[in-house]
Amino acid sequence: MTVSVQVDRLSKRYGATVALDGIDLQIRQGEFFGLLGPNGAGKSTLINILAGLVRADAGTARIMGHEVWADYRRARRCIGVVPQELVFDPFFTVREVLRIQSGYFGLGRENDPWLEELLHELHLADKADTNMRALSGGMKRRVLIAQALVHRPPVVVLDEPTAGVDVEIRNLLWQFIRRLHAEGHTILLTTHYLEEAESMCQRIAILDRGRIVALDSKERLLASTLGGLVHVRLTCATPLTTVPPALAGKVRRCEGNVLELDLEQGADSILEVLEILRDAGITLTDLHTERADLEDVFMELTYGRRGYRQGSGSPGNENHGEEQSP
Repeated sequence: MTVSVQVDRLSKRYGATVALDGIDLQIRQGEFFGLLGPNGAGKSTLINILAGLVRADAGTARIMGHEVWADYRRARRCIGVVPQELVFDPFFTVREVLRIQSGYFGLGRENDPWLEELLHELHLADKADTNMRALSGGMKRRVLIAQALVHRPPVVVLDEPTAGVDVEIRNLLWQFIRRLHAEGHTILLTTHYLEEAESMCQRIAILDRGRIVALDSKERLLASTLGGLVHVRLTCATPLTTVPPALAGKVRRCEGNVLELDLEQGADSILEVLEILRDAGITLTDLHTERADLEDVFMELTYGRRGYRQGSGSPGNENHGEEQSP
């Protein structure tokens, strides 16, 4: 098994804030890997270290066997990073931006056929001679992806690649990213759209407060973390002011006339829940059940499933701290 990305005991602090706390990680060649975590978990710091933009305080990071700082040039040629922010030079056209990026890697006009292919595949050909500042946000996002690929890197890092784009552009980007993966590229994805990670990624790491709290396939994460959890969404005839004490430990959300519960399959009975509500004088108008998904795993491992508070509709407001720039 060839390892594309290897991180050993990687640590980074910004003042009193611990961004990464001695993490270990291996991503296999050709793998579609998801890196998830709440804001401030350390994802951007890890990506910046892999890209050689930030130096770690301790530990090592390797791209295709090349240590990022000791062998920066080779490591940098093996990775392409699509940043979360729409960073662009407003004084150049799309084609000029890609040629400048090619020159950064020592590639001249012999790389133009590949640039033209990128423009075509990302539906940018008709905008190739348009100034960057005249592009929409979605088109700028596509240019950033093309920039990351001008040197054909074996490892591609996508940091929130579909943030702020419409459904059509999102589908276009995912078609192209699937093609890259099918051609053998290693893909490292960070996203807040958990359905994207659930449908695309072969393995997923969940980062929280600078530590990896889970690392496995989606199926194993679901089985080991939630093990058959069932969500029950109940719609009541009138808004709820209190939840029966017998159900307090199972509440996922209670807001207005909607009550959502987490039940352990085999241990909790929906019939028992209905009897408890009936005895409390609560009349139901609708009931819906569904099995746990990746979002539930994420919430369990980063906030704690019981972190949901009555009336809030969202997890408790724990302050995890934001990642700081160097």
